[in-house]
Amino acid sequence: MLLTVATTHEPATDLGYLLVKHPDRVHEFDVPTGTTYVCFPEATPQRCTAALVLEVDPARLGAGVRRGQPDGFTLGRFVNDRPYAASSLLAVALNRAFRSAMRGDYRERPTEPDGSLRKLRELAATAIPLTVRIPALRCRGGAGLASRLLEPLGWHVQASPVPLDPTRPEWGESRYLDLTLTGTLRLADALNQLYVLLPVFDDAKHYWVSPDEVEKLVRAGGGWLAGHPERGLITRRYLAHSRALAADASQRLDALYTAESIADPDTVEGPAAATDEDAELPAAAQRVPLAEQRRHAVLAELHQTGAARVLDLGCGSGALLVDLVRDKALTEIVGVDISPQALAMAERRLKLDRAPERVRARVSLLQSALTYADDRLVGFDAAVLMEVVEHIDPPRLPALAAAVFGHARPSTVLVTTPNVEYNVRYEGLTAMRHHDHRFEWSRAEFAAWCTQVADRYGYAVRVTGVGEADPDLGYPTQLATFSRSAS
Repeated sequence: MLLTVATTHEPATDLGYLLVKHPDRVHEFDVPTGTTYVCFPEATPQRCTAALVLEVDPARLGAGVRRGQPDGFTLGRFVNDRPYAASSLLAVALNRAFRSAMRGDYRERPTEPDGSLRKLRELAATAIPLTVRIPALRCRGGAGLASRLLEPLGWHVQASPVPLDPTRPEWGESRYLDLTLTGTLRLADALNQLYVLLPVFDDAKHYWVSPDEVEKLVRAGGGWLAGHPERGLITRRYLAHSRALAADASQRLDALYTAESIADPDTVEGPAAATDEDAELPAAAQRVPLAEQRRHAVLAELHQTGAARVLDLGCGSGALLVDLVRDKALTEIVGVDISPQALAMAERRLKLDRAPERVRARVSLLQSALTYADDRLVGFDAAVLMEVVEHIDPPRLPALAAAVFGHARPSTVLVTTPNVEYNVRYEGLTAMRHHDHRFEWSRAEFAAWCTQVADRYGYAVRVTGVGEADPDLGYPTQLATFSRSAS
């Protein structure tokens, strides 16, 4: 049973540090069903490949079968595909061999000068080019299921059915896939995805599924599973179709929707005002209505483009949606958020249950994660990401760009985000502007990201600002207008 992980990120041999495995050695681990080996068939500065090999002991595998099975089952315990096809056995081996890497840990270069630890820490948190190959994957659902589960995570999927016998094509295809994944992801994310999805593809675990499997699922899938479009299927299969365990997992993942929502609730009325993006700024700063100025600036940009069909991505509780609905020039308005609670707030705020039919016909709310490709978001004139990107972990930003600029591809994309340089103007502000911000960009950092995204996906970009400008520090809010180049 084999799985390989390769990278071309230079120096590629840093893969060994990220996996906490020396490329010059063969590493051996005992697992309940056999022995796991990790080796590096290639390790150069340009390309490095780590191979995980599981050698299953049929006797140890068969020993786990419950007593009392009929005699006719005896042979099946020893003659089956378990030693050869990737399944939950390989997931257990992966966790045993790469447990540190799955947590995002790494091994420091012992002979490097000062600064190597910081560079490795940054590399562990960085999305790097990866290629994963599983030459024999048992997949109930075939290549179509593999694509449905893996493509939303940012992988390019090549899944070729393995023939029953290459010399007898008339026998047709087997249930197995030769799977190759390519993508740019954080290594820890890739390993955790494989750990969860290997038994999901097989739809059968080789061990008893107990309540502690819910904790394993949430721990390994919390960063990506909560908003996955196939979350229900993944949860059911991983938990062996136990309704009670699946319900428990669903509740815990729903809690992650709220805790990790990338929505910006913006200014709302009443007690919810504490979730205002600017609510944690000092009182003097809150006297400047940045939230209102941002919305006005976005509306002005939309008018300049002549957009009629608009996406509000990360719409939160619907502050911008209210202004968009008032604009009669907009014929279709779609609010999108990962959080069902935020969408419920937006629906109440818009009073859609009591709104006239002409309003309900123009407005819809969709639950979706902005880091996953969603065909429902394709074909719009404009999309708005207002105070959203800074809520996303930096390793997930390439996935956001691919989903919005690469897949949805609206004609115009508007992005606003704080200018961290301006924070010194806010007396009493000792941290970032909001507790949920993963980062705040300087003007140079934001411009560099905008240029990179525009060049990669065929857009022109113009960067301006919102709010009271400082001659040295710039605007408090940065605003980028991306316009898709004609092709």
